[in-house]
Amino acid sequence: MLSKRLIACLDVRDGKLAKSVKFVDTKDIGDPVEKAREYYLDGLDELVFYDITASSDRRNIMLDVVEAVASQVFIPLSVGGGVRSVADATDLRLAGAEKINVNSAAVQRPALIAECAEAVGNQNIVLSMDILRVDESEQTPSGYEIVINGGRTRTGMDALAWALEGENLGAGELVVNSIDADGTKAGYELKLTAMLAEAVRIPVIASGGAGEPAHLYDALTAGKADAALVASMVHYGDYTVSGLKAYLHDRGLKMRMSW
Repeated sequence: MLSKRLIACLDVRDGKLAKSVKFVDTKDIGDPVEKAREYYLDGLDELVFYDITASSDRRNIMLDVVEAVASQVFIPLSVGGGVRSVADATDLRLAGAEKINVNSAAVQRPALIAECAEAVGNQNIVLSMDILRVDESEQTPSGYEIVINGGRTRTGMDALAWALEGENLGAGELVVNSIDADGTKAGYELKLTAMLAEAVRIPVIASGGAGEPAHLYDALTAGKADAALVASMVHYGDYTVSGLKAYLHDRGLKMRMSW
């Protein structure tokens, strides 16, 4: 059985660590480079870096910040926000990113997934999906809709259909980010996460809503996720990476422990 992973997410705006609730009311809360090093030293399995305004501002990711973070952590670094081409993916790899996250641009041009997968390998392409709960309809039979541009643009696309298409195009991993749960600290959207995890053959990362250790356990068991992504829980100092991993280990989950 593969180990479950704990992943910390750094949402970065204008070079500063930021946090929002349901993708609005975004506030600057610190230095992403300092936080990245802190979590790495505390035993984090993987780090995700999102430039949260790159897509909406129609600009490229700030490579200098990526390089600064990559110089401080020696665990897998996954980077996204504004990736529109193979050239963008290549630039990020050269800046120190191991995995490339695609989101808005892939929705607008799905071939981007296949192009990037061919260039840097399927295992290094992560399809990040921002998902809104909606009424079930002919257009969105799963009851979940894809939203892009940092939560600003609804697409009408069904989340389950897009997850399956993304996998077929070559994505090696999915980030399932619930907009409804994001930043609420009320728990992950387990129904959504489990639905997608059961439908695809690639690893699924649960994202959005973690507020206490039990929420991570639920995502990795009932939610059937391969990894749990946290932000607020560790950014504000309520919990530590090592403490969360110890909790999950003590509850019987296979974790990569540093002791």
